[in-house]
Amino acid sequence: IFTDSICVPGFDPSLSMMTGITPINPMIPGMGLVPPPPPTDVPVVKEIIHCKSCTLFPPNPNLPPPSTRERPPGCKTVFVGGLPENATEEIIQEVFEQCGDITAIRKSKKNFCHIRFAEEFMVDKAIYLSGYRMRLGSSTDKKDSGRLHVDFAQARDDFYEWECKQRMLAREERHRRKMEEDRLRPPSPPAIMHYSEHEAALLAEKLKDDSKFSEAITVLLTWIERGEVNRRSANQFYSMVQSANSHVRRLMNEKAAHEQEMEQAKESFKNALTGILTQFEQIVAVFNASTRQKAWDHFSKAQRKNIDIWRKHSEELRNAHSEQLMGIRREEEMEMSDDDSGDNPSKKLRVDDSGKA
Repeated sequence: IFTDSICVPGFDPSLSMMTGITPINPMIPGMGLVPPPPPTDVPVVKEIIHCKSCTLFPPNPNLPPPSTRERPPGCKTVFVGGLPENATEEIIQEVFEQCGDITAIRKSKKNFCHIRFAEEFMVDKAIYLSGYRMRLGSSTDKKDSGRLHVDFAQARDDFYEWECKQRMLAREERHRRKMEEDRLRPPSPPAIMHYSEHEAALLAEKLKDDSKFSEAITVLLTWIERGEVNRRSANQFYSMVQSANSHVRRLMNEKAAHEQEMEQAKESFKNALTGILTQFEQIVAVFNASTRQKAWDHFSKAQRKNIDIWRKHSEELRNAHSEQLMGIRREEEMEMSDDDSGDNPSKKLRVDDSGKA
């Protein structure tokens, strides 16, 4: 049975934002609740509906369809106005139970009532009856006739159930995302064992192996940070630290090799750029020769325009490449001057002494 608070006059539809999830519209095609509505440009032909106690006559098809308010989230309740004065709760039940299972009817002393259905899609079937003229039996009395107006109603119970459903969907979505994140998360690195003389001997061998050095140095760092160093193990740890130091020279040699590769790549790029610039100079020379009067007079106006455009574009590219090559040469000269000053400490010392003087 409906309580008096089922229809909330001051209901705020913006409360649907409480859960942070967009309301599910049961009229969306493919949701599996109701079939998709027919296209708006196809007129719906309504027919007479015969019930045991009354008859429903369809509205004039030429009139515009009855208007409805915005559908509240989770709406299962409809407002039915325009009922005949003599319509009883049993007659209302008889008419609207064709739309689906009715959980409650709250009839007013005036000519309206509120009907709550078991499912949301049943509301859409009830809205279809809006505009029908209802006549009880075969009576022509004014109290036995009325034009139905069916609209969405805002009910606390509907909104509460909808919120609960949205929370459940949100929990399921969070759980699904967590499962997906757990599946995609890379496996945790294996736990580092505690120090022992046997493990330290194995680690000392790994520290001497270039391919296993990164893994071994991580274990050594963990042991030292854990506080595994003591008087008994200090000599063994010192030996491993010494092994780590011996890799400094290897790393410097690797760096020098990479620097040499970089210098070779720079030299190769400079040579290639020089060749490109030479060809640009030749192309620009062709355009300049074409613009001299001896050849220029024999070209058409359109051809002269194109040659002029090509010449300007080639000159811009030549100048850009020339500036890039000059920049590379300036950098080399600066590096050479830096090397000279670094290689002659006595000269630098004399400059410092003169500066002091």
